Amino acid sequence: MPRTIVTGVIGADTHIVGNRILSMALEDAGYRVVSLGALTPAVDFIRAAVETAADAILVSSLYGQGELDCRGFRDLCIEAGLDDILLYVGGNLVVGKQPWDVVERRFLDMGFDRAFAPGTRVETALAALAEDFAERERASSWSE
Repeated sequence: MPRTIVTGVIGADTHIVGNRILSMALEDAGYRVVSLGALTPAVDFIRAAVETAADAILVSSLYGQGELDCRGFRDLCIEAGLDDILLYVGGNLVVGKQPWDVVERRFLDMGFDRAFAPGTRVETALAALAEDFAERERASSWSE
């Protein structure tokens, strides 16, 4: 059974092209994709993940307000019973030029498992997903 991944563009962002390319690449890689499109509130990501028993949520933001839009996202997941869901975020996440390592740390501290810089190649995200899912499988087999 293929893993299910929820994708979308958070907040008031309408930049959908990159997210569509990512969704198509995920489908080509064998994932079941639930694509929410643009202008998606955080709670809609959570609702879709619960309804589809998703394994991961991939949040895209290109208009620079990702930090505001994603604040409290992990807490919303936990409240919905999605404590262990894999959370990725990527794009142009902040306004202005800030060092990527600082931006990345901010999103990891917010509870995202990975944060991807603007211009990250789709193959990089696919490799990270495969790696993270494999790691989780190893961890769960150790705990059995």
